[in-house]
Amino acid sequence: MPDASRDRIRRAAVDLLAAGGRDAVSTRAVAAAANVQPAAIYRAFGDMRGLLDVVAEETFARYLARKEEALPAGDDPVGALRAGWDLHVRFGIENPAVYVLIFGYREDRRGGQNAAAATALSVLRQHVVRVARAGLLVVPVEQAVSTIHAAGMGAVLHALSLPEADRDGFDSSVLRDAVLDRILDTTVNAVAAVAGDLRADAVALATALADPEQDVPGGLTPGERLLLRELLDRMASHQIS
Repeated sequence: MPDASRDRIRRAAVDLLAAGGRDAVSTRAVAAAANVQPAAIYRAFGDMRGLLDVVAEETFARYLARKEEALPAGDDPVGALRAGWDLHVRFGIENPAVYVLIFGYREDRRGGQNAAAATALSVLRQHVVRVARAGLLVVPVEQAVSTIHAAGMGAVLHALSLPEADRDGFDSSVLRDAVLDRILDTTVNAVAAVAGDLRADAVALATALADPEQDVPGGLTPGERLLLRELLDRMASHQIS
């Protein structure tokens, strides 16, 4: 199919999605708006799900490019994590239909999450790993990623449940700070601070062991690294009484 026809189909889907949400993006509506036969959509994208995934991925890619420019400069992994949360929530509020396409639950998703959702998790994991390597994380990396991702999605979906006029006034910073305070080393009690430091050290070492390119002392075999990671993750997951 000519690139021009494919691009017309994609742009028609973007416009319909922005104007009317997912229900507005039907085969008939897209074909009419793009001035093509319905069969052209299937030849170019496989099916409507393929078209919608392309729309979501391209929109999210533009967001990620802007996000990299908006994140604070310098070596402040916690500041980047906070800013990343705020940008994620803002993206969801400004692009509700695309956000639900990317992160919403769908029974027809046979192949797992779409590429945009996988990219979002990968970017979040990179930020969390930076925090862990700085010795500031007191839970395992994957637990932190899952917690932040779940809370961030919840914040966006709550905002989208509000009347549209109220969404811009929604402030998710209280939830953001509550989540980060729980997984970062922010303890002030002297006894808890020592335990928190030990957990942060365990997470930092487990994160280093998870990277096959990371040099660690002791000349550990792959099996030994895996065993040590499991023990360190268990230490990091232990609740401080």
